Amino acid sequence: MSVDRMFWKKAVVTKAFLLYLTSGVLKVWVVGELPDVCASCHANATCEDKMDGSGGKVCNCMYGFLGNGRTQCLDKDECEMGADKICGAHTVCHNTYGSFYCTCLSGYSPSNNLVIFIPNDGTRCNDIDECRVQGICGEGGQCRNMQGDFNCVCQVGYKVQNGSEPFHPHRDKAFCKVIDCGQPPSIPNSALLSAKGTRYGSIAKFGCLEGFFQKSGNDSKVCGATGVWEGLSLVCEEIDCGEPPALPHSVMMWNKSTTVGSAVYYECKDGFHAVGGWSVSVCMEHGYWDNATLLCEEINCGPPTAFPNVDMHWDGTTGLGSVVRYTCKHGYYQEGGGSQSTCTSAREWEHITVTCRVNCGPAPSLPHTDVAWQNGSVAGSVALHRCRHGYRSRRGTGLSVCMDTGDWLQATMVCREIKPAISKPVVFNEKCLRWKADIYDGDKEDYKVQFVGSREYQRTFQDKRKRVFSSAADWPELCLNLLPGTNYTINITAQSARFSSIVLANTSIQVPRVPEVVFRDVETPLPSLWLRRSINTLDPISVYQVFVVPLEGTVEFDCRSTSTPHFHGLGEVHGLYVAAQMRVEEIGRELSFTVGDQHYYGGYYNAPLEPGKDYYIILRVVNQWGKVRKQSCVTWAKARGTSYIIQSVTLIAGGSIGLVAFAAFLGHSCVWYCKKK
Repeated sequence: MSVDRMFWKKAVVTKAFLLYLTSGVLKVWVVGELPDVCASCHANATCEDKMDGSGGKVCNCMYGFLGNGRTQCLDKDECEMGADKICGAHTVCHNTYGSFYCTCLSGYSPSNNLVIFIPNDGTRCNDIDECRVQGICGEGGQCRNMQGDFNCVCQVGYKVQNGSEPFHPHRDKAFCKVIDCGQPPSIPNSALLSAKGTRYGSIAKFGCLEGFFQKSGNDSKVCGATGVWEGLSLVCEEIDCGEPPALPHSVMMWNKSTTVGSAVYYECKDGFHAVGGWSVSVCMEHGYWDNATLLCEEINCGPPTAFPNVDMHWDGTTGLGSVVRYTCKHGYYQEGGGSQSTCTSAREWEHITVTCRVNCGPAPSLPHTDVAWQNGSVAGSVALHRCRHGYRSRRGTGLSVCMDTGDWLQATMVCREIKPAISKPVVFNEKCLRWKADIYDGDKEDYKVQFVGSREYQRTFQDKRKRVFSSAADWPELCLNLLPGTNYTINITAQSARFSSIVLANTSIQVPRVPEVVFRDVETPLPSLWLRRSINTLDPISVYQVFVVPLEGTVEFDCRSTSTPHFHGLGEVHGLYVAAQMRVEEIGRELSFTVGDQHYYGGYYNAPLEPGKDYYIILRVVNQWGKVRKQSCVTWAKARGTSYIIQSVTLIAGGSIGLVAFAAFLGHSCVWYCKKK
């Protein structure tokens, strides 16, 4: 250190005193004037404010340099930390004066596709997959990629030559060669059955010659990884099955031959029967008797059959020849069948039938019935009753049964004179149904009413509904809420009586409801009017007609009139006329209509209003099918002193009927008069 610097340092120390030491940082307060710190900063340093808030300056080496900021700012070797820490995995760090840069190791490529990068730009060194190069390991070679490199091993069916595995095709002389075992060797007393090639994995299959059997070993050879045939250990010996096996409770029939194809037959001894297995055994080519599995069991007929009202006399044995005798119980007589059964070789008791019966006498009589069928009068016999002509059963069963006690279990059928369960059906008020019912006093009948409605003017329409209810009334009534303008077929069914009746009904077309309109009193040549309507099932036969009524002298408008005067082309018509006709089913819930827009609506010309004249605009709603017609009218607007100005027309689909703000309703029979004032 120079004398001047030492003097300066001492001078500074004399003007400062130690305040305190905190967290390893020495803090001083300078008293008096301080030298110009910034003038003493190194060329590779910057002068900055102190961070302690004292207002002093300090020299700090710039990024990439290390030192005290005044006398020394040396280059910082960032690569000292190691390339993995500063640049990331698989990299090389390159230091420069005041900085550094990074590159990828051999076998890796940068993700930014540039040769150099810095660690904070997000670049990574990714392994290069050399195995993407087809055939890089040569024929039979299999590439294995590694971090920064690759190597090769031989595929199945190949082995390495001039080296060992793994190997590198660019650095080693090793390569893969196909494995070939040559022709398979011969085996004593056997023949080569099939051979599929001589390369690795090929299989050669052998079989013993006729008269020999495979005593042991494997009958196949496989071309192995060492280039030789492996796995064959076949041993073929001459076939001799020896004496056939004896089976329990059986006798053997055999010619003493033990060569291949020789056969022995088995039969069960007397008193035994076959319950499974095979009764023939054959000397097989493998050197043993096959299918010798016959099973013989002692004959057992099991418990004998028991019969109703019969006593059984039996010693409890069930073997071949066992006997059981039958007698009727006291009070019964044997009607037919045998009296004794024996256990047979078929493992069954001799089939007999023993019938012991009682006598119930003639079938009972019931009011208004005849016995239609009877199969006897002993226990179990039945008698079937049926109602006489003109009567029918409404409740109970018609079957009587002769019981073991000798009494009839009598039928409970009740026959009554036949009357229609439903008669005189009629539809009234076009929605309610009434009919005459035939039921027992106090009883209820369950009814099912099904009705289907159709319309000729609306082919796709169908009103199909069902109602189920109970009633004890002589004249049941049911309201069905039938739709107007519809042809109905109504089927009424009495459930317990299983009786149905059909009635037809045609409901009339109703007077249409006028939509919700807002009456307007306007002074414009093209008044725009609005309405809102509700959807109705009669919409397919309903139309809206817009009448323009000039107020000249006495004007008469009859809502019932079928007349619809209109302009022809652009000609004129005197008096009121129809400016538009619109099918209701083609209109939405709301409609905005401009009078005088010179368009055609349903074949009617919407002529412009004449200047200086007053008009009433009337909306008529018409429901019509065939010769039946119903209509309603409402005053929609009054136009005053119009002048001829052409404007555009807007037609909007829309809405339901609400309250009328201002309207004059013209009913079916009214005539409307007015005079221009």
